Amino acid sequence: MRIGLVVTGGFDRSGRERVVPTLLWLVERLARHHQVHVFVIDYYREPCDYPLLGAIVHDIGRVTGPPGLRRVRVRRLLAAAIRAHGPFDVLHAYLGVPSAIVSPIAQRLGIPTVLSLASGEFVALEDIGYGMQRRWVDRSTLARATAAATRVTVDTAFMANLAAAHGVRTRVIPLGIDPRVFPLTSRTEGPPWRLLRVASLNPVKDYPTLLLALGSIVRRGLDVQLDIVGEDTMNGAIQELTRTLGLEAHVAFHGFQPTDRLAGFYARAHLHVSPSRHEGAGVVMLEAASAGLMSIGSAVGHLSDWSDVSASLPERGVAVAPQAPQALADAIVDLLSDWPRRERIAAAARDWTLAHDADWTAWQFEALYAEAARSK
Repeated sequence: MRIGLVVTGGFDRSGRERVVPTLLWLVERLARHHQVHVFVIDYYREPCDYPLLGAIVHDIGRVTGPPGLRRVRVRRLLAAAIRAHGPFDVLHAYLGVPSAIVSPIAQRLGIPTVLSLASGEFVALEDIGYGMQRRWVDRSTLARATAAATRVTVDTAFMANLAAAHGVRTRVIPLGIDPRVFPLTSRTEGPPWRLLRVASLNPVKDYPTLLLALGSIVRRGLDVQLDIVGEDTMNGAIQELTRTLGLEAHVAFHGFQPTDRLAGFYARAHLHVSPSRHEGAGVVMLEAASAGLMSIGSAVGHLSDWSDVSASLPERGVAVAPQAPQALADAIVDLLSDWPRRERIAAAARDWTLAHDADWTAWQFEALYAEAARSK
């Protein structure tokens, strides 16, 4: 098959810096058996083409100007690139913005489309300006794109339920990881206890809730250290909050780290903590699970699915309500004192992660692409 994947970044020519590893693993596996072209919106300043992991990447270059005009120009450039490198059996758009752009192009060209929605497409968090449901123009554009799509996928049942509430039928296909990058490791039991948060510093990741929970844990006399791994997009606001709360001795900021350096952080931690306001999935939960580390956090994305005891499956994570620092602190303290439960949950999460790895994901999408192509 000839497959066209459309993304906004995540395919830096280095294959290491500023990439989306799950998409790289998917593309590398698809390219073993198919011709794969990746079309990138709004990453490199100038248009460029380069090979990566068996695929060919076509960056259309950054487009500037007012939002309305910019959207039109991006659509024209992308359409021209797709025509130039086609024909394609299927176009696969990842996330809401590419999906909204790709859908009308695919309709005009008569190409089946798969849309993968894995972020804030079905939420509206007004206080932090997050989610595609906040503005009428985004809601209507997304609705048209999903209605015109041949198939729509999400990573989690949590996200599928959000989509269904907006009238969108979806197929759940998680983007899996390569477990070899995050090997299973044994860790020394605390104290001292090490908590880990792997996520960029941005409002939706809700670092204030994490720091307030940490403060509560410290006040109880526990010897605990929090390692934060992620790019700072908030101009030092979280570091300042850490100082204000008097937690400097308990928090270490490590900045952005390439994927191949994360395994060491997972190996040293006793708990991975993810208090995000929203996650369509939360791939870091899979990375942690592969390394034998359990996750606790907000009931969103994978953690919502994994903590759903009504599903008659083993408990694979622990979840509390978003923006509930005291509940998060209580749950962390309980888990730190219960090694057998942590090990049991971590093992169940790892089993699920290995069963839904990058190879599994590629097989699922191969079947879905064939199904979409037949429906033309």
